[in-house]
Amino acid sequence: MSMLRIASIGECMIEIQDMADGTTRRTFGGDTLNVAVYAKRALGDQAACVSYVSALGDDPFSLEMRDFIATEAIDTSTVLSLPGQLPGLYAITLENGERKPWFWRSQAAARQLVQAPAFTELCARLEDYDALYFSGITLGILDPDSRTRLLTFLGRMRHAGKTIIFDTNYRPRLWQSQAEAQQAVTDALQVCTLALPTFEDEQALFGDACASDTIVRIQRSGVGEIVVKQGAEPCLGRCAESDFEVAPMQVSQPVDTTAAGDSFNGAYIAARLNGKSAEQAAADGHRMASHVIGYRGAIVPQLQH
Repeated sequence: MSMLRIASIGECMIEIQDMADGTTRRTFGGDTLNVAVYAKRALGDQAACVSYVSALGDDPFSLEMRDFIATEAIDTSTVLSLPGQLPGLYAITLENGERKPWFWRSQAAARQLVQAPAFTELCARLEDYDALYFSGITLGILDPDSRTRLLTFLGRMRHAGKTIIFDTNYRPRLWQSQAEAQQAVTDALQVCTLALPTFEDEQALFGDACASDTIVRIQRSGVGEIVVKQGAEPCLGRCAESDFEVAPMQVSQPVDTTAAGDSFNGAYIAARLNGKSAEQAAADGHRMASHVIGYRGAIVPQLQH
């Protein structure tokens, strides 16, 4: 049996956390990196390669970030190095366990990922992968031409039989307008085989009244498998014309909801690629997320089995 290969495409940033004692802590995070980390953790000792696809600079922070990613057993050979560029940065403040992010990312190297000359060669390497993951944030940091080029590549991969996974992750400040975001997300859904959106994002972007409406709309784009996350409420899913609902594990006092959805996605993807049912995968996703929200920050200590 050949090695399972998964790639997650997007942006990792420097993360500044406010700590309970009034100090700050510097680490790294980003939605697509979070997914890669939690997918790799969920796969455990299985022979699988999880790669992160992004662009960084050649500065000390970029080098430290690359090392940080590697400590999670994530393949960094797919992270392009762009001399003279810098990574993005964000800070998180917390109130009652809910995050409020503040971003400095307008000049981030990841925005130039698709424009980089090495991207063509990188795409050729990715043709050998089993699954490719990206998000609305991945699309939001790219210029329109880069966005089109990335979606064209992912569309070819779908036609080649690959699993293409997308989470809307709608962040209004990344887009010129809501209409632009709606069009980009709609285009993305047409190239993906598995959608893992959060209802709150779908409601904000498309005005969906309920998670069932989200499933119906996304299914019209030709997506065969859909799971809509709803925070502390059960996720709703549709797979092979079968609907399901899976309740999350109860957490009495969440510490930080950062990466809750990303960790769900990572565990869900790992479970599905390992042959588990969609319901089993959703249960794995909830279990991972319940662990993650018990800690501060996006990437937390390992869940002990």
